[in-house]
Amino acid sequence: MSSINSIASEKLVRLIGTPKCPALIDVRTDGDFASDPRLIPGSMRRSYDAASEWAAGFRSRSAVVICREGHQLSQGVAALLRGAGSSAEFLEGGFAGWARSGLPLVPASKLPPRNGEGRTIWVTRERPKIDRIACPWLIRRFVDPHALFLFVASSEVEAVAAKFGGASFDIEGTFWSHRGEACTFDVMIDELGLAAPALLRLATIVRAADTSRLDLAPEAPGLLAASLGLSRMYADDLEQLEAGIALYDAFYRWSRDATAETHNWPTNKKGA
Repeated sequence: MSSINSIASEKLVRLIGTPKCPALIDVRTDGDFASDPRLIPGSMRRSYDAASEWAAGFRSRSAVVICREGHQLSQGVAALLRGAGSSAEFLEGGFAGWARSGLPLVPASKLPPRNGEGRTIWVTRERPKIDRIACPWLIRRFVDPHALFLFVASSEVEAVAAKFGGASFDIEGTFWSHRGEACTFDVMIDELGLAAPALLRLATIVRAADTSRLDLAPEAPGLLAASLGLSRMYADDLEQLEAGIALYDAFYRWSRDATAETHNWPTNKKGA
């Protein structure tokens, strides 16, 4: 039965991937997690029995708490969070209900270890253009909202990743890189279990713009132009990344919600 403090999977899945997605907190027991070590996209693991210690970090934030079935663990932690000032809900049916619905799940084994702040670290070449902005957007929106990105000289990417416990990406010879005709964005969507229609549509546009195959998608020249423009506007790679994330937010929402919509002017033109 639904509760005023619960959220259904079909509603939550519409929030994931958008800037307004609440914090997603997985409080499954270690045993439950070991039995299925995957994560709802964008969720973070937290210990339910230490919730009183970390609850203050979600004050004045919206959150969704996830346990195995949506019973005592998630409902109890959500209530504790509300007491600490969060507008917290629990996921109806929990992780198991989400999985039974066939919704996307990210294999935790594919992710780099989290640092002391609970953030994953990803390392790539400096001066990004397309793939190296698209991939961080995907990670921030569907894997780790607080992921840390390090842009360094090409020759230092793998050494920096090893030194700081991160994952290198979009550099030749590494796991997270181009494979055949697929660009790194394609690879991440496939390996992270995120092959939903909207992301696959966006991936075609990214691949077309990133590999000079603009005929693959009519939107690709626009993404290429915007990406090159951003690279000229920003000397700081992290500032460019923040601007690029907003660009990909727009492309994603078009890909998910607006592909059938057209626009014309004047609106009173006969047949418009």
